[in-house]
Amino acid sequence: MKLIQFSYKATLAAALVILIGCSSSPTGRKQFAVLPDSQMDQMGVQSFTEMKKETPASSNAKLREQVQCVADTIIAVLPDKYRNQDWEIVLFDDEQVNAFALPGYKVGVYTGLLKVAENQSQLAAVVGHELAHVIARHGNERVSTQLATSQALALGYQLSGEESPEKIVIFQALGIGAQIGIILPFSRSHESEADLLGLEYMAKAGFDPRESVQLWRNMSEGGNSKTPELLSTHPSHSTRIEDLQSNMQPNFAVYNALVAKNKQSQCY
Repeated sequence: MKLIQFSYKATLAAALVILIGCSSSPTGRKQFAVLPDSQMDQMGVQSFTEMKKETPASSNAKLREQVQCVADTIIAVLPDKYRNQDWEIVLFDDEQVNAFALPGYKVGVYTGLLKVAENQSQLAAVVGHELAHVIARHGNERVSTQLATSQALALGYQLSGEESPEKIVIFQALGIGAQIGIILPFSRSHESEADLLGLEYMAKAGFDPRESVQLWRNMSEGGNSKTPELLSTHPSHSTRIEDLQSNMQPNFAVYNALVAKNKQSQCY
């Protein structure tokens, strides 16, 4: 029993190590990202290639042009390091209301999303959010966290003595605890950070940042998620709306300054 108690404490301590940041995100948040970015980019490119084989791109030239215009307009205001990358934006012919980003500067948007994103600024909120995931290296953080957590639990299991029903129950509980207490909240922090970075990007690009709030109201009305926030990788719609509204004033000022110079975006 003492050996199991020691292993329990050692495993918890090892799991907590993954919360110590090795670098910082664009917002100054400490990050744990241990994999080479080149390796993550390679994985992202490979995954995106497979997705393009499995899901056809939209044949609607007008919609493709609108999505590309929004993406290009936002990319144009990014820092040089990211603006000069070879971004690939694909509109997939799929009715799911979703978009995604992968390391390697890959972004996918599904046609179903365009039924909820009712104008260019609402689409810009989504595209800016996805660009932010890539820029903030969220993919690297997520994989690094999962690897560190699984390795810590595996090490603790090996050091905890002989097999027993008690040992199995304890480590099953630790696995659930790590999922809820570390991995899921970590992903929610990514989503919140991407929302706020995306808000900044879209405003600088001349899209109305107020439409980001309306987008999530549209999402909420669609009722596409019933998962409690505690057990979700995404914040609730109400949380996202509150966070966006709290950070609206400086971004709206940036947008207003562009409007005064007649430099707001006009993709469609």
